[in-house]
Amino acid sequence: MQTQIDHLVIGARTLTEGVNYVKDLLGVDMPFGGVHPKMGTHNHLMRLGNDAFLEIIAVNHDIEPPERPRWFGLDDAFIRQQIEQQPSLLTWVVNTQDIKALMSQSTFSLGKAELISRGNLNWYFGLPDDGRLLAGGMLPYAIEWQTDKHPSANMADLGCRLSGLEIYHPYPRWLQSALSSIGALDLVKVHALPKNEVPYMLATINTPAGIKELSSFPSFKRIS
Repeated sequence: MQTQIDHLVIGARTLTEGVNYVKDLLGVDMPFGGVHPKMGTHNHLMRLGNDAFLEIIAVNHDIEPPERPRWFGLDDAFIRQQIEQQPSLLTWVVNTQDIKALMSQSTFSLGKAELISRGNLNWYFGLPDDGRLLAGGMLPYAIEWQTDKHPSANMADLGCRLSGLEIYHPYPRWLQSALSSIGALDLVKVHALPKNEVPYMLATINTPAGIKELSSFPSFKRIS
């Protein structure tokens, strides 16, 4: 079963901080998306081409908090500390037409498929009970949209296109095996890191201002 990159997730302390971060980095002003009552969050969204999109997500303090940990590690103390310093690329999501079948063939836990809504949009999403990032965000969450066409078609097109996603990891063969089990190995490039280094993601995005990079690594500086 093959999957496709669905979206990239930037976590922020507030939506305003997330929007400003993307504006500084990519040169575009992402519009508001909506509210996730079940998860206690809200977001901004934009299209990235090829049925993919970018999401800025933050805790929504104007609604009742959920009775469970929020998704994307937003209630984790380490993640909170990270995004208080600056917004960060937290993880990525792949889509499938049969999330339960995908979960049954996966060699790692994708959580439990639960129905989520935002406005009149509905989807099934793999949610770990503790809200954790999968492999620190290097392994993707899974989503199954309950729509005829991909919802990115209705999102703002600001001229940005995802051209590649790379993952740097000290255990590349393990990561490749896990990705292969969900048909996602060909979606990313996996690079080896020394065993004592922290894994990170690097997304390359074509923007109206040229080629830009989003990284999950705080204060990331690419070495030429």
